[in-house]
Amino acid sequence: MKYGFIKVCAATVKIRVADVKFNTERIISAMREASAEGSQLTVFPELSVTGYTCGDLFNQRTLIDAALGAVCDIAEASRGISSLVVVGAPVLKGGRLYNCAVVIHDGVVLGVVPKTFLPSYGEFYERRHFAPAEAQLGFVRIGGRDVPFGTKILFRAKNERDFVVACEICEDLWVPAPPSSAHAAAGATIIVNPSCSDEVVCKAEYRRDLVRMQSARLVSGYVYCDAGDGESTTDMVFAGHNLVCENGSVLSESKLFENALVYGEIDVAKLAAERQRIANTYYSSGDGNGYIFVDFTTSEDECRLTRHIPTQPFVPADGDKLAERAELILTMQAKGLQKRLEHTKSKTAVVGISGGLDSALALLVIRRAFALLGKPFSDIIAVTMPGFGTTSRTYENSVRLIKSVGATFREISIADSVNQHFKDIGHDPAKLDVTYENAQARMRTLILMDIANETGGMVIGTGDLSELALGWATYNGDHISMYGVNASVPKTLVKHLVRAEAQSVGGECGAVLSDILDTEISPELLPPDAEGKIAQKTEDLVGPYILHDFFLYYAIRWGFTPEKIFFLAKHAFAGEFDEQTILKWLKNFYRRFFAQQFKRSCIPDGVKVGSVTLSPRGDWRMPSDASAAIWLDGLE
Repeated sequence: MKYGFIKVCAATVKIRVADVKFNTERIISAMREASAEGSQLTVFPELSVTGYTCGDLFNQRTLIDAALGAVCDIAEASRGISSLVVVGAPVLKGGRLYNCAVVIHDGVVLGVVPKTFLPSYGEFYERRHFAPAEAQLGFVRIGGRDVPFGTKILFRAKNERDFVVACEICEDLWVPAPPSSAHAAAGATIIVNPSCSDEVVCKAEYRRDLVRMQSARLVSGYVYCDAGDGESTTDMVFAGHNLVCENGSVLSESKLFENALVYGEIDVAKLAAERQRIANTYYSSGDGNGYIFVDFTTSEDECRLTRHIPTQPFVPADGDKLAERAELILTMQAKGLQKRLEHTKSKTAVVGISGGLDSALALLVIRRAFALLGKPFSDIIAVTMPGFGTTSRTYENSVRLIKSVGATFREISIADSVNQHFKDIGHDPAKLDVTYENAQARMRTLILMDIANETGGMVIGTGDLSELALGWATYNGDHISMYGVNASVPKTLVKHLVRAEAQSVGGECGAVLSDILDTEISPELLPPDAEGKIAQKTEDLVGPYILHDFFLYYAIRWGFTPEKIFFLAKHAFAGEFDEQTILKWLKNFYRRFFAQQFKRSCIPDGVKVGSVTLSPRGDWRMPSDASAAIWLDGLE
């Protein structure tokens, strides 16, 4: 299985202007090379058979006939090759010459797409030689058969339902309403653009943004293949600037002035899922829009991934971007809380501090919100509530952190009140079961709620997105607050936000935050070990958060199947986790995610900061009793 990944190639070869035989040999050689590398879609530049810069030679019937013969030769050479191949050639139809993308597959010319917008300004004189595309669909005779001719042709893989290709040519992309917009609306998931864009200062940056953003606007893949070495330099120079983009991201790009075959894997299943999620009405099957489908069969072989799959999809890999992202998210969290505090006219903000990551982040956000409000930090009531599992390290870090940010410090031990509660309900405190654990979490929430009532404030929740996904929270305990600032921040990102703030504030606050970052993640609801260290380690119980956040991102943001997520995880975590470990925790993720929806159905308000959130009022609506059977069956 390919899991929706289609390997594509933008192939710029060295040509000779008007030397059709030479150019054809180079195209065929590159076509075979790309196929050997697993390419299922190979695109050559605009007018690559003849060269774009032939000028008035395009009025010579000798050149046009040679180009038609070359198309037939390339088609014949494609027999036995499963790749869809797009070459640029001049095509004569009805006495008019068209600048065309010729689409070839396994010995057959499937269709011819003429260029719609012909530049005739500056250094370009295309209308001197070519006619613009006609509105109606027609046919042109190539190699003894009538071939569909027109702009409204979609090339569809019969054995890969989301692999649908459409063509536009060079200038078509640069106009206010590119043909690719209609192509995507009709169902094309990959747009190919054979181009011959000359190079001038700063044009590459503009071109890159143009291609990248068109792929984002269309929620599509985009393969842009530019002419390079060999075109005439009488008045222009060509750099072979090839780009493979997917939904706003550049997957691969060539170096300027280096003819190259540039590969990338476009995830058409991901694109189709995103279109289904955001805008069913924007896309159609193509029926009724004047489009026709031309079918072909692509390779069944598994796509060999070369694209980078990040292990932390919620966290930017670039250090500068990470710092910028951290500041943005912290500001969003603080602004959300600022509005809620203003609206409720709260005098204080009450938060429980455990010495762990989540409560540290919540306290930092509250401090920012108070700074925005111009309120004294002493109105932040930070409460540490040591219990049966609290270690000296987390306790001391709680005390240090609260004092370093200038909040009002309160310490309330829950031991006596929880023991009294055990007596009230007849629970043996030696029985270290779920009652033993959850009674502590609920007692802490009760204390915080009552302090908030007492001080005219509101309780700020600390739980994060990863805990909500796994249901790793005590119902009506730490699960409840009056506003949850971390509700859409996954654990892997929590770490980076805390680290960014530690570096920013420095001093005693930065030092204690650094120590919190080095502390094992734990709810500390079971007694410490004999050495007084944390005995209850969250990631030993539910699995590594780096895996769960990876699963969460692809399962919820993109709706991938469990099998595809497993495939991606094996690729991303190769050398870090073995297949059995990944599979174990992936199964656990699905079991917990489905079983714990009832907790998410009634979570408090909290600001959305990213594209994944589990708020029942926002992005995620799911019945609490939905079955995970078919998801788990796929993993079995």
